[in-house]
Amino acid sequence: MPRNPEDSRKAIILVPMAVMIVVGAFFLLGYILTVVFRVPFELGLSLPFRLLGVALVTIAVAIWIWLLQYRRPTDVLISTYATFSKLLRRAELKQDLGRKERLVVRGPYKWVRHPMYLAVLLSIVGWGLLLDLTFILLAALVALPWFNFVVMPYEEKELVALFGRDYEDYMKRVHRLLPIRLSSSGSEQVDEARS
Repeated sequence: MPRNPEDSRKAIILVPMAVMIVVGAFFLLGYILTVVFRVPFELGLSLPFRLLGVALVTIAVAIWIWLLQYRRPTDVLISTYATFSKLLRRAELKQDLGRKERLVVRGPYKWVRHPMYLAVLLSIVGWGLLLDLTFILLAALVALPWFNFVVMPYEEKELVALFGRDYEDYMKRVHRLLPIRLSSSGSEQVDEARS
């Protein structure tokens, strides 16, 4: 966490602005892909697909509400600021990062390691289906690799540096983004034994 109040104020102001810019960039890239590949702006989705969109947005909001039972909004903003400041500076991650937070493995964190990113992706897909706008659905396709191959790996390195073996064990038990097993590896029994 930032060590001084000035960094905390910056986090509370800059993180929401940065999130809006990044999500806006995903939408812009989705729009550009729609134009470049001449994809129809609307798919003519039927009511069941639009209702699926409502369900996904509702699930995303529920995840956010559930998440905020375990982490205060200011803590989320401050830790996000600290992580992205290091990512942008390409700072070397080492033990004892000067942060004093505890590892949260309850609530949504019991099911996925990154519930915030899951909620963001569900929101984008949900709104894309609900509004029947192709560029929003393509924005989700742009956001997924960004989260999965850039943001989450860096964040996980930071969390290993912060929490050490506890986070490594947590990574073995809990999936990164989806609370389901995509392949059978025999580790389900290990997960159940540790729950």
